[in-house]
Amino acid sequence: MAFEVVDRGYDFSALSERMQWYIDSEILGCCASVVVKNGEVVHFNTQGYRDVESADPLAPDAIFRMYSNTKLVTSVAAMILVEDGRLELDAPLAKYLPEFSDISVLKSDAQSVEDVEPVKSPPTVRQAMSHSAGLSYGFIEPMSVVDQAYAAIGIDILGDRTMTLAGLSQKVASVPLAYQPGSAWRYSFGTDILARLIEVASGEAFDDFLSQHIFAPLAMPDTGFHVPQSQHGRLVSMYAAADLLDPMKPGLPKVDSSESGQYLTKPSLLSGGGGLVSTISDYLRFLLMLRSGGSLDGVRIVSEDSVRAMRTNELQGDLHVSFPMWAMPGTVFGLGFAIRESLTDDDHPSALGEYFWGGMAGTHSFFSPKADLIGFNLTQRMPGYWHPFSHDWRSEVYRVAG
Repeated sequence: MAFEVVDRGYDFSALSERMQWYIDSEILGCCASVVVKNGEVVHFNTQGYRDVESADPLAPDAIFRMYSNTKLVTSVAAMILVEDGRLELDAPLAKYLPEFSDISVLKSDAQSVEDVEPVKSPPTVRQAMSHSAGLSYGFIEPMSVVDQAYAAIGIDILGDRTMTLAGLSQKVASVPLAYQPGSAWRYSFGTDILARLIEVASGEAFDDFLSQHIFAPLAMPDTGFHVPQSQHGRLVSMYAAADLLDPMKPGLPKVDSSESGQYLTKPSLLSGGGGLVSTISDYLRFLLMLRSGGSLDGVRIVSEDSVRAMRTNELQGDLHVSFPMWAMPGTVFGLGFAIRESLTDDDHPSALGEYFWGGMAGTHSFFSPKADLIGFNLTQRMPGYWHPFSHDWRSEVYRVAG
């Protein structure tokens, strides 16, 4: 474990007990929790199993699939290039990716991919970062016209790791946009397109750029797009929900492990939206860098202005973050982060201005500037974002340290 836990008298026993209840109830296979207050790690706990079937306990150096936590890393990488003048936030995507030069937009009442209208203004780098460029994701609304069009040309971000970022960009650009750029928010391939932009603007492979400019400077040796063979035994097994329509139903069918699966060899698709694996220690260093305004241990990754821009709302008018399967009231989006613009009755007062995101396998992180608080939680349950366990965990972190 590459960090020190400081005892400041916080009692997180109720948090650990609640997460253990989820493990004992066979809703989670494991849970790692980290809480940072005023820049100090004041709570760290690992519970459950790296692999449930073998009863192998979850170790502090376990390797997790980070899924959409990858988006934060990609967004920081993009801001590095913005600072260097090699990438312009307000430039059209087509400036760097010519495949986006000739695009159209689905009409609001489109019944097929042929029901299109001209684009009023071209999608920009800024809009790709904030999921307001008109792109979709292919699996969140599978019956929609745009997602069916993605499927028809073989775009499968969850199952196909044989594409390249260049190939993915070409395919995505061949489908009409889901809406006029800037007029809506829709979770999307925007951050994968951003990864391709990073390759083009830097002249480097995406993984090489991340290694050189983020992972090596921050001493994150176990973060990358696959698990080396010598480390396969550290990879946490992945479990699915017993019933997608009942998130609290017990049962953990295994869907991926350290013996087989997608993350044991380097993929062709270096997904900027969800491809990374990492560890508690590695990703915590990345979070601490963001908390400190872009630097850690004397090493600057991005400027304070860039971090501030990332957690500033980019959505126009009254647009908010929304998903078909759950509500996220009072939530807007910046350059990589969601931001709590207003609170619900259940929110802690210190959550106002919180910036956050997480991954579909139940990996979450949030920052509260008001309380100088970071919460970082790792599980491997698919789907595990916006699950009841994550709400319980976040509420308890705020109750104790907010």
